[in-house]
Amino acid sequence: MPIDPYILLLLGTVGLAALLPARGPAADVASGASTAAVALLFFLYGARLSTREALDGLRHWRLHVTVLACTFLVFPLLGLAARGLVPVILTHPLYQGLLFLTLVPSTVQSSIAFTSMARGNVPAAICAGSFSSLVGIAATPLLAASLLGGSGGGFSADSLLKIVLQLLVPFLAGQLLRRWIGGFVTRHKKVLGLVDRGSILLVVYTAFSVGVVQGIWHQVSPARLGGLVVVEAVVLAVMLLLTWYGGKALRFGREDRIAIQFAGSKKSLAAGLPMASVLFGAQAALAVLPLMLFHQMQLIVCAVIAKRRAREAAEVSAPQSAAATRTAVGTGTRSG
Repeated sequence: MPIDPYILLLLGTVGLAALLPARGPAADVASGASTAAVALLFFLYGARLSTREALDGLRHWRLHVTVLACTFLVFPLLGLAARGLVPVILTHPLYQGLLFLTLVPSTVQSSIAFTSMARGNVPAAICAGSFSSLVGIAATPLLAASLLGGSGGGFSADSLLKIVLQLLVPFLAGQLLRRWIGGFVTRHKKVLGLVDRGSILLVVYTAFSVGVVQGIWHQVSPARLGGLVVVEAVVLAVMLLLTWYGGKALRFGREDRIAIQFAGSKKSLAAGLPMASVLFGAQAALAVLPLMLFHQMQLIVCAVIAKRRAREAAEVSAPQSAAATRTAVGTGTRSG
């Protein structure tokens, strides 16, 4: 079962913030750097997303609509249903983080990797993940504003302006400049990937520094964390079952159902962390905790499922290949 090395870096960053949180002038510097890092992240997202590939993928619109419905409709409904667990299992801040988790767009890289491993429709997974990321740029902040209300960090006109300036404007700038910088981004994908991850680590350090100064670890007990893990496991199980058997009910083929299952049941840590820093402000530390836990959980579970789907595909294809070989041999014998 894979343990994402990046999760270890994130946990190390949280530990650093716990031991050496940014205070006073250092906190102001970290906050400014975090704001710039978020803008850079979304600029690079815009520069990477190929508009032509996204438009070409519209031909498989039923699959993409299904994934978007799972990501931005079914997931949030499960998040709203979890409100009944407060305060018995979840505290209100943890519930806010869980609800925010359900509003985040799907992943791209891991959805593609698991779909490929399971012998599913990889092009569909690529387009589905790209569409989800694109829609999430606007949908996640709007859903958070409507479902979390003022409790998420005060969604005033000033907050919405920050969302536009830090998320939408850099993303659109990246899209507009992609014609000139797209080649550079493609050639330096690995280096820019390190920039992405380093920026997210900075966002996490800033958020948890604020949380430590405010006494975050006194707000979450081990029992509450255990309850959160159980709740997230149930949410993930429901989505995995729903995407698989729902795809069957909608008469999708096996390869398409694999793409739907992996793209429709996952949430993006890379997109969610910077969004949370903008949406929640000083309360971002508790808001991102459920997302970090869910990210690792989905990697472990989906890796097991992908391997199982690959074995199933191999078992089906083996008899077919043997039959085709016997037919070819028989035809050759008769011809001889």
